[in-house]
Amino acid sequence: MTSDSTALFPELIIGLGNPEPKYDRTRHNIGFAAVDELAKTWQMPLQENKRFQGLFAEGVTPGGAKIRLLKPLTYMNRSGQSVRAVTDWYKIQAQSVLVIYDDLDLPVGRLRIRLSGSAGGHNGMKSIIAHLGVKDFPRLRIGIGKSDGKKTTINHVLGKFAPQEIPAIEEVLYAGIKAIELSLKEGVEKSMSRYNGFSVNLE
Repeated sequence: MTSDSTALFPELIIGLGNPEPKYDRTRHNIGFAAVDELAKTWQMPLQENKRFQGLFAEGVTPGGAKIRLLKPLTYMNRSGQSVRAVTDWYKIQAQSVLVIYDDLDLPVGRLRIRLSGSAGGHNGMKSIIAHLGVKDFPRLRIGIGKSDGKKTTINHVLGKFAPQEIPAIEEVLYAGIKAIELSLKEGVEKSMSRYNGFSVNLE
């Protein structure tokens, strides 16, 4: 755990997803859903920005933090183009970029915050790591669970949540907002220590 003087505070929050309506509310688009919730909670309407190849907003949170939100419209495997456009324009360091995305290895109702790491097979993260040139930037992974074997992994990832999973997703998205608000106030490390044990009971 780092001291407060070296705590990481996000300046840009990115949600990963695919832009077409057919992908809306699918498991793979949980990052988009999270940024939509942040934009609504903080009253920062997302608007298309051609320079950034994405939906973008900037403003000040109710807690007083200056923040920028981004949903790349490049499709998942080219997300890094959009992210790099924003970081170059605003001169944002990679360590101040927080990426929200789906994770097959986490069950539904779980979230996990990390300060760095590999792409773990996620094409959006592969693209961002390639364009930023580093792996050292914070990320918030939201569990989408593994396929039950009746669907291929692709169909599972691009499918929608089951009705019984929706309450857990709403709860974990709310927890994600609280985790991000804490990271803006006290640093990502503090948010990790408080929220990495968070779990929604699906029963």
